[in-house]
Amino acid sequence: MGDRRNKYGANPDMAGCPVETTLDVIGGKWKGIILYNLIGGTKRFNEFRRLYPGMTQFMLTLQLRELERDGIIHREVYKEVPPKVEYSLTDFGRTLEPLILFMKDWGETYKLKLNELRAPHEEDAKPGDQ
Repeated sequence: MGDRRNKYGANPDMAGCPVETTLDVIGGKWKGIILYNLIGGTKRFNEFRRLYPGMTQFMLTLQLRELERDGIIHREVYKEVPPKVEYSLTDFGRTLEPLILFMKDWGETYKLKLNELRAPHEEDAKPGDQ
């Protein structure tokens, strides 16, 4: 792993809680999404840009570099013009696959639960109430 200060605590050697360590590596808005998309296979930079237009080029570059530095993804640069760069999960990165897929399943379940919780409240509202 990189030589960075843990953003979830003050422990720079990451000897603390293992959940803290995991969140330091895959936490944030975009890393889980990037990893989820790499489970299906290799992706190019612009594929991520098309999938998630709300992610800036700067942020995508930053997240990919951090994941590469942490040994989670591999960056392959092909010597051609224009340069072709592909990203894939490393063998170690593949060990995150069950966790990422579980997060996907949990997110789907949570969305259904939220819809169930909101449904009774929507029925209580009278037409024209806002």
